[in-house]
Amino acid sequence: MNSSFTTPDAQERFLALYRPALAPFPSSTSIPTPFGTAVAHHAGAATGTPVVLLSGAGGNAVAWHRYIAPLGRNHPVIALDLIGEPGLAEQTRPLTTAAEAIECLTATLDGLDAPRMHLAGMSYGGWAALRYALAAPSRVAGLTLLDPAGFGRVTAGFMAWVIAGGLAGLAPRALRHRLAGPARNATLRDDHLAALLPSLMAFRRRIPAPAVFTDEELASIGAPAMFLLGEHSALYPAAAAAARLESVMPAARVEIIKGASHDVPTYAPELVAARMTDFLDSAHHGQ
Repeated sequence: MNSSFTTPDAQERFLALYRPALAPFPSSTSIPTPFGTAVAHHAGAATGTPVVLLSGAGGNAVAWHRYIAPLGRNHPVIALDLIGEPGLAEQTRPLTTAAEAIECLTATLDGLDAPRMHLAGMSYGGWAALRYALAAPSRVAGLTLLDPAGFGRVTAGFMAWVIAGGLAGLAPRALRHRLAGPARNATLRDDHLAALLPSLMAFRRRIPAPAVFTDEELASIGAPAMFLLGEHSALYPAAAAAARLESVMPAARVEIIKGASHDVPTYAPELVAARMTDFLDSAHHGQ
């Protein structure tokens, strides 16, 4: 089955909120694929190697709203509404395997008319970026991974974190902000994103779970890579993941963001943006 909203009215309520939230992007383009139509939202510099932003599960281009200005000063920025996620993309064919999910992403990235790109992904988007780097290494100029999936099975504890955040997102603003600390989810303090949370409760995501990376797969990735992991990540023990990465990808930058959980992009947006711009500049000069 395809991902979808529970009713057409639920989708319209979401879109009525989502379309105005896309204001940071001056233009958008549709990209046909064998699985439906993805949408690329463009901002930033007019020339250069683009930075392509991949959201996490249940996310979309707006998840990156705090990063468009800092990244766009020196780079073209493209944030994707991916097929199977809640956004402007339209799905026409189910994604039933991890291989199909990457086939769909590949077709989407092929439609950007960019021979090389920097990929930045959060959570599931980080997993997808790494999988794409394995499939098409010549296309990837660099990788920025924010608490990426693929370093352990999805656990009941992680699902509890997701559900707790979703329920807290239904609370009035003041309470929602207070709940961000106990829930270890700074997204609850981001009013731009939180405005979408109630309407997203009506979305049913049907995309394969991320397959766990082997040491051999990680070691074979040649693109410059930076991993920013949440100290209290709900997805896996950050210290163990960092140690593994430092062992199998010794050239990669690996940093644990103190205090963060799986909410790295919203917990410390200024710090993360600074790390990303520094990494992008160093990767560019190293080419």
